[in-house]
Amino acid sequence: MRYSRADYAKILAAQNELARAEEDYQRLRAAYVKVARDEPGHEVALAMIGCDMDRAHAVLQSLIGLPHMPYTHDPVARTQESTADQDHEQEESA
Repeated sequence: MRYSRADYAKILAAQNELARAEEDYQRLRAAYVKVARDEPGHEVALAMIGCDMDRAHAVLQSLIGLPHMPYTHDPVARTQESTADQDHEQEESA
C-alpha cells in the first residue's frame, strides 16, 4: 500500500509521538521503582513521581486509543470531589 507524502508524514509524526510517550512512561516508571527500592520512606518523592507517571500513562493511553480511566487523568478533580464530599458530610453531622 502506498501513502501520499502528507499521510506518510502524519504516520511518522504519530509513531514518533508514541515512542516519545512510551519513553517518558518507562523513564518515570524506572525512577519510581528506584526510589521505592532505595528510599522507601520518601513518600513525597514517590507521590510526585507516581502522579507524573499517571499523567504519562494517560497520554500513552490516549495515543493508543484506549478509553480514559477516570482516576488517571485529572487527580486534582478527584481530590476536589472528595474534599467537597467530606465538607458535605461534616455539614450533615453538625
